[in-house]
Amino acid sequence: MKKLILFLLTISMLSCGSSKTVRDSKKVIKGNWTLNAISYSETGTYNVSLFGDASKTCFEGSTWQFIPNNNTGLYTINDTSCSTGERFFVFTIQEIDETTGLYDFLLKPTNKKGKSETNQGFRLKLNALSETNMQWQQTVTVDNKPFTIIMNFTKL
Repeated sequence: MKKLILFLLTISMLSCGSSKTVRDSKKVIKGNWTLNAISYSETGTYNVSLFGDASKTCFEGSTWQFIPNNNTGLYTINDTSCSTGERFFVFTIQEIDETTGLYDFLLKPTNKKGKSETNQGFRLKLNALSETNMQWQQTVTVDNKPFTIIMNFTKL
């Protein structure tokens, strides 16, 4: 009976943890990245403020650090024509479909101590992730049509 209870406890604890694919993704995402390019699904000129913070121009060339053991990170705006400096966030990778490898990625801005001041988060699709490249997609609605923002990163 004790072995059965121990077995059931072990199974229940394992089922509560992240899947192997998500754990592997967290290992790959760990470290420093550069946001190289941002593009849109539609042609034209758009005034987009990413993460309620800054424009596309400000974000291109920004550096990002991910610390998966506590799901925190920071990005630094480096463009001197923008409001430069570090911004902190917490993040979560939520698995959607293990066969395609696509995930929802939730990024929530915080202060330096990890506290959210607005309780606002941004859901993105982790569309591609390798040892050297990462791509996020965020879909919003513009004129009642889906509009996708594509962000391409390179690992430093």
